Amino acid sequence: MLFGCRGVAVKDPSAPYGVKLLIEDYPYASDGLEIWEAIKSWVEEYILFYYKTDEALQQDPELQAWWKELVEVGHGDLKDKPWWPKMQTREELAQVCTTLIWIASALHAAVNFGQYPYGGLILNRPTISRRFMPEKGSAEYVALGKNPEKEFLKTITGKKETLIDLTVIEILSRHTSDEFYLGERDGGDYWTSDAGPLEAFKRFGKKLAEIEQKLVQKNNNETLRNRTGPAKMPYTVLYPSSEEGLTFRGIPNSISI
Repeated sequence: MLFGCRGVAVKDPSAPYGVKLLIEDYPYASDGLEIWEAIKSWVEEYILFYYKTDEALQQDPELQAWWKELVEVGHGDLKDKPWWPKMQTREELAQVCTTLIWIASALHAAVNFGQYPYGGLILNRPTISRRFMPEKGSAEYVALGKNPEKEFLKTITGKKETLIDLTVIEILSRHTSDEFYLGERDGGDYWTSDAGPLEAFKRFGKKLAEIEQKLVQKNNNETLRNRTGPAKMPYTVLYPSSEEGLTFRGIPNSISI
C-alpha cells in the first residue's frame, strides 16, 4: 500500500488490511484503505479467472511485452532499479493493476475534488506569499503584531490572481454529467461475455456502495474529530458515488478533468 512510504503506516499482518495506521483518525488513509482493498479484491478475481496459473501469465507474450515496454521504455531512466516487479506471478500483476487503478481513481479524486471546497476561500489556501516573514524589531514586525489580518492580506495572492485561481479550481473540482464512477461501466454487461468477471464486477460495485455507507457512519461518529475538523466539514471526498457538479465527493473511473 502507498501509505507506508509516507511514514503514516506500518505493515501488520494482524491488522484488517495488513497495514496499521500510525494515526488512526486519518480520514484519507482509513477511507483509502477501504477503497484500495475493494479494488484489489476485484482485480484479483479478474486475474485469477483468466490466468489459472503463474505459468500462464509468464507465457502471455502480450502481457510480458507490455511490462517490458513500461519498464524499459516508459521508465528507461529507472529500468535497472531493483524494486520493479518481475511480472512472473499473478500476485505481482494484481499489485501493479491495483496501484494503477488506485492512482487514476481514488488518489486523484482525493487530491482533485476537494480543491474548491477546501480552497474556495483564498485565505484558506493562498497560492503565493509575496513577502518574507518580518524580522523581529523591524517596522513590519511591529505592524504584524498590531494588525495581523491587514499584514497577512498584503502578502497573499492578489485580486487578479485570486480570480484566476478560484475559477480554475472550481472547474477542476466539478463532475461532468457523463461521468462514470468506480464500479460503474458504460453499455451494460457488453464489455465481456464471461459470467465470472461480470459477477465479480457486480460484487465490486456492491462493495463500494457498502463502503460509502460505512464512511457516512464514520463522519457521524463524534469521537473521530479529524473527520470534520473545527469547521465541521465532513470528509466526503472518497465517497465513491456522486451527482453532477461541485459535490466534494465521487471517485471517477479514471482521471477526467
